[in-house]
Amino acid sequence: MMSKHVRGTRVTVPDIRARKSGEKIVCLTAYTKPMAELLDPHCDILLVGDSVGMVLHGLPSPVGVTLDMMLLHGQAVMRGSQHALVVVDLPFGSYERGPDQAFKTASKVMRKTGCQAVKVEAAEGVAESISFLVSRGIPVMGHVGLRPQATNIDGGFKAKGRTADERERVLAEARAVDAAGAFAILVEGVAPDLADEITATVKAPTIGIGASKDCDGQVLVTDDMLGLFDWTPKFVRRYADLRALIDRAASQYSEDVRTGRFPAEAEIYKLRTVRGS
Repeated sequence: MMSKHVRGTRVTVPDIRARKSGEKIVCLTAYTKPMAELLDPHCDILLVGDSVGMVLHGLPSPVGVTLDMMLLHGQAVMRGSQHALVVVDLPFGSYERGPDQAFKTASKVMRKTGCQAVKVEAAEGVAESISFLVSRGIPVMGHVGLRPQATNIDGGFKAKGRTADERERVLAEARAVDAAGAFAILVEGVAPDLADEITATVKAPTIGIGASKDCDGQVLVTDDMLGLFDWTPKFVRRYADLRALIDRAASQYSEDVRTGRFPAEAEIYKLRTVRGS
């Protein structure tokens, strides 16, 4: 049975927790108010991901994303949404030092944006920070498997769990994040059987991206899903081809301007004549 999206009623962290092994969780990324308005009625979670650095700012990885960037985009998404739970990524370098730094950053994000939760990648020692945040009223989504903020160590965006040691490390990260109190766990770039094992092991619902269809939910980068880039990862299904549509529209506009067909009579303001003037 599909959940009813009641206007003005926002999805909560307990709502997401309750979806474990139940109705699938729908999540997409959003970085702007107009896109948030379009996605909000269809999503349970809107993720203001640090992928914004690559998608909107042309950075090679999320490592260059700043806290100010996340605050700006988080504020925009909150202005454009009223139904979905809004989760904002904590950027690289803003939480890894320990619980105190993580709390300072997370509390600022929630205070400045009004979002309902934050997301952190499960680097070494981060579980302690998650526990610290949760105990102080900050809901946290964990992120295991392929961790985009670790691309400099990994040598790029590489799937995880290919060896027995790596597989056990990803499982251990998921267990630690779950035990620390994360309300959901994003599982990225792992084989389906590993994602399924994580889903069966942890109490928190899992949200897959390049993982398994049997995760408790799915997330995609919206711009990939809409076909705004020439290349997309293997795990992306394109539901539209907006790149071609925008190209055609811009080409037609360019031709109309150069040939004088735009603006036409209907698109020009006319001066009203005032009697007696």
